[in-house]
Amino acid sequence: MRRAWTGPVLLLIAGAGAATGPFVQGRPGTGAVVSLVFVLLAGLTSPLVFPRSIGALEARRRSAVDGRPVVFWRPGCAYCMRLRIRLGRRARRLHWVDIWRDEAGAELVRGVNDGNETVPTLLVAGRPYTNPDPAWVREQVSSPR
Repeated sequence: MRRAWTGPVLLLIAGAGAATGPFVQGRPGTGAVVSLVFVLLAGLTSPLVFPRSIGALEARRRSAVDGRPVVFWRPGCAYCMRLRIRLGRRARRLHWVDIWRDEAGAELVRGVNDGNETVPTLLVAGRPYTNPDPAWVREQVSSPR
């Protein structure tokens, strides 16, 4: 769990450091803008922007029942963020598994990606897809199962 927050915390620390200069030089507006940019970046790279993660076994069980895809992801992954943003509200229709918090999920991802933890990896009807196009994923979520 700690690893998921390392990047966002480092961004907040860097932002505080970067904003200190303008504040000390008497430019509070610039300092506030710099701080805000770093806070936004920290928020975007944190686990907070993703739907609540569940374990891989539970996600696969739920997917078998409702037919919704399973997304294996990790915090700080730009491709996962791209998928999350492009899905918009539809993201909540998928089952999300954070591979840094779930070893079974990490093992599954390594098993379908030649030993690499390449994310996002999706399971759609039991078939794995590595870093699929977000438009294709939207179609999978929208199509009736």
